[in-house]
Amino acid sequence: MRSEEKQGIVIVAVAYILWGFMPIYWKLLLDVSSDEILASRVIWSFIFTFLVVMVMKNFRLLKSDLKELWKNKKAFWSLVLASYLVTGNWFTYIFAVNAGYIVQTSLGYYINPLISVLLGIIFLKEKLSRAQQLSFLIAAVGVIILTVSYGEIPWIAFILALTFAFYGLIKKSLTIDPLRGLTIETAFVLPVALIYFGYLLITDKAVFFHSSAPTVILLVFTGVATAVPLVLFAKGTKTMPLYMSGFLQYIAPTLMLVIGVFIYGETFSKIEFISFSFIWVALILFTASKIVEVRKKQVVR
Repeated sequence: MRSEEKQGIVIVAVAYILWGFMPIYWKLLLDVSSDEILASRVIWSFIFTFLVVMVMKNFRLLKSDLKELWKNKKAFWSLVLASYLVTGNWFTYIFAVNAGYIVQTSLGYYINPLISVLLGIIFLKEKLSRAQQLSFLIAAVGVIILTVSYGEIPWIAFILALTFAFYGLIKKSLTIDPLRGLTIETAFVLPVALIYFGYLLITDKAVFFHSSAPTVILLVFTGVATAVPLVLFAKGTKTMPLYMSGFLQYIAPTLMLVIGVFIYGETFSKIEFISFSFIWVALILFTASKIVEVRKKQVVR
């Protein structure tokens, strides 16, 4: 394996580790409402990414990206939709973590790759091998077991998986630099975030100006916490095999699960273990089949 590939794998692994530890960050903001955290995350993500773009002297490229998007109205409005999808994903995730549903967020990000592939079949006419079809059936059994044991559909997991899968589907059709893309995405949501933050100020519900210094610093750094893993991920995936990224993406939900159970004492019953086991087997089977598929293509070339 080339040194560039190894470096890429390390960088992407660090990105997933940072995402995996994110519940601890949001738990530190337990005294702040989820809606204010979200508004702060959008505002400070835009400020941070815009400043980085300026420091890197890429403002002209940012303007060029916007002009190109505006020429292609379908791409422009697709990115607007993607922006609000990922914002909805952020809110659901923050709310779930601070409401004590870290295990369910873990489930959401475990089933996300499978839903992404399902969307690929529906919208991009992609085909699955028999092993991949079997992995879907096994995962479905796991989700059904969990749903029956809960007595209701695990909505948090499904909202997280669906919003991020649709976000990924839209972004797949757009070729834009990740950092500038995030700047544009947050710019689309920024007016709503500013209006809502203004409402919180007027109604005296904003914690930002009435809280301790550590809380204010944590709110400001939500922009950094959002952008850094994304930029690392984008940089690392350029020099590493795609199938390795498929393996590494399970680092984050695994860490979330461990953190939820062992640090914050969330329940993880036998039924949940059984249902998660079905999903883990499905993911192993699916990922292994993708590796075989990639290697066959390499041999043919």
